[in-house]
Amino acid sequence: MQKLFYLLRDAATKDGDALRKAILEQAVPAIRASGASEITVFAADADVAAGRPIRQIDPPIRAMISFWLEDADARGPAEAALRSLVKSIAGYLVVESRPVVHPMPKGSRTQGMKQISCVTKRPDLSQEEFIRIWHADHKQVAIETQSTFGYVRNEIFRSLTPGAPQQWTAFVEESFPIGALDDPHVFYDAKSEAEYQKNFKRMMESCGRFLDHGPIEVTFVSEYYLG
Repeated sequence: MQKLFYLLRDAATKDGDALRKAILEQAVPAIRASGASEITVFAADADVAAGRPIRQIDPPIRAMISFWLEDADARGPAEAALRSLVKSIAGYLVVESRPVVHPMPKGSRTQGMKQISCVTKRPDLSQEEFIRIWHADHKQVAIETQSTFGYVRNEIFRSLTPGAPQQWTAFVEESFPIGALDDPHVFYDAKSEAEYQKNFKRMMESCGRFLDHGPIEVTFVSEYYLG
């Protein structure tokens, strides 16, 4: 089995609720018919409108979807269904790990919200050191300084679609309480301003050890796990 991860790109003004509906009703049946399983839709819809995304690529990311296939070469029908809904798609073959597993009710919206970040390895680090810091040191920092209740790493193995951006190393999914969208104290699991400042500083210092923040993209989404 191979995991595929797609960025759906369109105008910032595109209706996120309408796009979510189209993905669920039009694209997902075609994707499932192609043999896909473990389908998850990530929609930048009205439920997460309070979040402030970091957008650098144009057109921006308006939704994402991941699923598993026995063979990534069978992805043609899935890509055709997704392309029919947005201006462009960018697909990647990824390697998944789930250091913090969260409840995902099948067929309905997952509680809270999800922040998905497109992140890049610092160029001065070896791949081995990057993985060591990220998987060992940073994991505990993230758990201790944020209100994260779900964490999924998607390390990019290779791109699948022509023209897919090449500047990223991984897609990181982090699940938070819905209040974290617009309250940094909730995001950083802080009971006071002093605790917030302490957690924020510790988290930024940890990220700086292994990430190049220049190309980062951050998108806030609602998660729909469809199995």
